[in-house]
Parts: sequence; C-alpha cells; structure tokens
Amino acid sequence: MGAVVEVLTDDEVAHLRVALLAAFGVDRGADAFGEAMVWAVEHPDRLSGLERPLGYLFRVGQSKTRVRRRREVGFPPASITESWFEPGLPAALARLTSAQRLAVVLIHGYGMTYREVGELRGWGISTVQRHTERGMDKLRRELGVSER
Repeated sequence: MGAVVEVLTDDEVAHLRVALLAAFGVDRGADAFGEAMVWAVEHPDRLSGLERPLGYLFRVGQSKTRVRRRREVGFPPASITESWFEPGLPAALARLTSAQRLAVVLIHGYGMTYREVGELRGWGISTVQRHTERGMDKLRRELGVSER
C-alpha cells in the first residue's frame, strides 16, 4: 500500500479493518475497508494532512458503501376511477422486474420500438423482446386476461 504505509502503521490499518467489519458486518465491512484503502492510496497527500486519518477513512468507507434507500415505483393509485386502464394494472406493473416493467411500459405504453429501447438500455433486440414477452405474460396471468 506504498503511500498509505507512510501515513498509517500496519496496526492502524488492521484496526480500521476490524472497526469497519464490526460496524457493518462481513460483506459491507469488507467493501468499506476496500473503498477506504482505495481512497487512501489515491489521496496520500490529503490523508497525511488529516488530524484523524483513521476516523476519516472510516467515514469514507461508510459513505461509499452506504445502502441507498430504494425508491418505490410510482404508479397512479388503484383507486382512480377513470376507465382508460385496468384498475389492477399499477399493482401488477409494480410486481414485474424492473427490466420487464421498463420494456413493457416503453413498448406498449409509449410505442417505442425494440431497437429504441435496446439502444436506450444497451440491450440487444432479442433481450428487449424477451423482457417484453415475459412481462406481458406475467401481466396477463395476474390480470386474468388472455392474449387476443
């Protein structure tokens, strides 16, 4: 770890590792330690100027591995009484995988082509088609609708 050794002793590095593992568990703690060490190697000059380098590296590891809250998929509530769509559709769409939902909504809701969706997501046309077909099959089953 070259430049890190100049700022931190082996014992300090070991203490940081143990602290992150204890604070965040094995998986996230190991990731946090790795992120902290990468930052330390990339910024040795900033690290050497810190009064509490271990505390700072702990926060770097914590911040870079923070679990972001997943946003719920926003669809109109099922209580909407307009008759232009099936009332169970929002809940059924929310139960699709994100890839299936994206493909179904863009293809059938917005009229995009398989090629356009593929270019947008970096997928091949067959991948877009597969996500669309699987999503539509699941929607039909959940809504009790047969294919025409």
